[in-house]
Amino acid sequence: MTTLLHIDASARAGRSGIEPYGSHSRRLTARFAARWREACPQDRIRYRDVGRQPPRPVSGEWIHAAFTPPAQREPWMDSVLAESDALVDELLAADVIVAGVPMYNFGVPAGFKAYIDNIVRVGRTFGFDRQRAGVPYWPLLKAQGKRLILVSARGDHGYGPGGRIAAMNHVEPHVRTAFGYIGITDVTSVAVEYDEFADERLEASLREAEQRIDACVDALRVPAG
Repeated sequence: MTTLLHIDASARAGRSGIEPYGSHSRRLTARFAARWREACPQDRIRYRDVGRQPPRPVSGEWIHAAFTPPAQREPWMDSVLAESDALVDELLAADVIVAGVPMYNFGVPAGFKAYIDNIVRVGRTFGFDRQRAGVPYWPLLKAQGKRLILVSARGDHGYGPGGRIAAMNHVEPHVRTAFGYIGITDVTSVAVEYDEFADERLEASLREAEQRIDACVDALRVPAG
């Protein structure tokens, strides 16, 4: 049985094509999850909305607690880390992650940045030993076969590899770096562009993205029975 973790990070509540001013990234992640459930009804699907219910940002107390060895933690430290532990547990249980992460001012939304800060955890998703020869940091989720489908939406166009403003795209590089650091390196990116133009180019980009979403599900799914 496969576990799919479905994450949305858009501040928009609805889905484009259904609700006015709805989110394109929510539309695409919902399509992915629906097609996955149709193909593999026995699988688990867990949902996390960090756009409308963002995790608490990392604080000084959080850092103090996270870098204190578990055996030495005081009760308040466990309380401070409880939300982070729940997010990490969800990620550890997932085989496939589909994350809707729209571009906000060239980077990820604040809620998703808080999510990354909560799951990149010393002792839980990456290891650290200052006495270790070579590199003192290492990924703890490496070789677990986890796969990430990163779904984004952009107001302008040309943010893709080789595009006219690809250097201004800090969404995919940021997410790939953070997830790669903890050992999730199998990443497929799907993006919609031309949102601000709202013309036939946006519609064409949406159709192409939906086709890519469908192809991702077809490539990853394990048919029932």
